[in-house]
Amino acid sequence: MNIGQASLASGVSAKMIRYYEQIGLIHPAERTGNNYRVYGEQDIHNLRFIKRSRTLGFSLEETETLLKLWQDKSRESSAVKEIALSHIADLEHKIAEMKSMVTTLSHLAHCCGGDHRPDCPILDDLAGFDVLPSNPSHRHKN
Repeated sequence: MNIGQASLASGVSAKMIRYYEQIGLIHPAERTGNNYRVYGEQDIHNLRFIKRSRTLGFSLEETETLLKLWQDKSRESSAVKEIALSHIADLEHKIAEMKSMVTTLSHLAHCCGGDHRPDCPILDDLAGFDVLPSNPSHRHKN
């Protein structure tokens, strides 16, 4: 199948397929006499694997490692589990950071009058000033 058909079959855009070839994540497709790319069923399986891996947030490097492990039938599942557990830890760290951002922004939004006055604790915080709802004067953070 051509790149358009491979894109439809795998759910990976033609642009990303070309990019994955360029960076060596997948092998370059076979070419016809007209220099058109031709993809087979295994190529589609590999592209679907990559798409799912990326959807789960694995980096390109992790995806490449997982793809190689998937293709290596003599691999040990412990290597795969180690990558997954490391990725879970990274995701949990990012979730904690995002929850902290939500808490901070919620507090700042609560402190903001949202009225016709120019005072805005949200902007003050972004500018590096202390946001003290009980004290209308703002001091610069050291």
